[in-house]
Amino acid sequence: MDKCNRKLLLVFSEGEYFGLVSIGDIQRAIIGNKSLDTPIKNILRDRIITADDTLSLDEIRTLMMSYRMEFIPILNTERKLVKVLMWSELFPNEDNAPIDQFDLPIVIMAGGQGTRLKPLTNIIPKPLIPIGEKTFMEDIMDRFVKCGSNNFYVSVNYKADVIKHYFSTLRDSSYRINYFQENVPLGTAGSLTLMRDKIHTTFFVSNCDIIINEDYSQILKYHKENKNELTVVAALKNYPIAYGVLYTKENGLLDSIVEKPDLTFKINTGLYILEPNLLDEIPEGQFYHITSLIDKLRK
Repeated sequence: MDKCNRKLLLVFSEGEYFGLVSIGDIQRAIIGNKSLDTPIKNILRDRIITADDTLSLDEIRTLMMSYRMEFIPILNTERKLVKVLMWSELFPNEDNAPIDQFDLPIVIMAGGQGTRLKPLTNIIPKPLIPIGEKTFMEDIMDRFVKCGSNNFYVSVNYKADVIKHYFSTLRDSSYRINYFQENVPLGTAGSLTLMRDKIHTTFFVSNCDIIINEDYSQILKYHKENKNELTVVAALKNYPIAYGVLYTKENGLLDSIVEKPDLTFKINTGLYILEPNLLDEIPEGQFYHITSLIDKLRK
C-alpha cells in the first residue's frame, strides 16, 4: 500500500476479482481487537460497487458521484479485473482546485470516552488514536488549517490531561487551542455553553473522530447562501441487502420483488456549522445532544 501510494488492497481468488480491503478496513479490524493473523477474507467489505468495462467514462463518473466512491474496480464479463479508476483520475480539476480561505472558530468535541473503541481507549483517548501518521484530531485540525482557520476550541473531559500534554509537545504547530473542561459529560452540544463569551461569529462544530474529504469552504458557502442557522453535513451511505425485497400494496398484495437492492441513506457525519445566537438556545450545565437542538429548531 505504501509503495504504490494507494490505501487499498485488491484481493483475487483463482484469478478472479474477489474484493478489496482499504487501509480503513485494516484500522477498524485492529481497533476491533482482531488478531494480526486474521485471514484477509474475514475483513473484506461485504459488497463493493464495481463497473463493467463496457461503461463509458461519463457513466462511471456518474456511478462514482452517486456513491461518493474514492475508487471503482472495472471488471470484464469474466469478472477479471481490467483496472481500478481513482476519483482523482476522473475528477482531476476538482483535486487541484484552489480552496477558498476562511478564518472562523472551530469547535472540536473531544470529551467522550470512546466506549465503542474499548479496550483501545482505556489507554489512548479517542482524539489521539492514530490514523496513518497523524492522530484523529490532528487530521481534522489540519484540514481546517488548510482552509485558513487555526483557532480551535476543544471541549475535553475523559483523559483531558493526556490530550493537552500531547498537543503541548508538538513542534512547528500552527494550532491555537483553547481548552474547555467538562466536569461532567455534557453530550454533543452541552459544552458549547462554555464558549458563549468566546464565539461571536459563524463557527464549525466537529466530532473528534470524523474525517471528511470535502472542501469545507464550499460547505460554508452553502450555509451562507441558504441563510441557515444550523447546517448538518451529511454523507451518502450505501447498504447492500443480501436478499430479495418484497414491496406490497396497501391491501397487502405483492407489488414487486427487487433482488438484492442497494439502499442509500443520508447519514449525519458529526460536522456542523452554527450561527452564534444558537449558543443561547442550549441549556447551561445540562447533558444536551446537538440532535436535540436540531429538533428544537425544526419546531
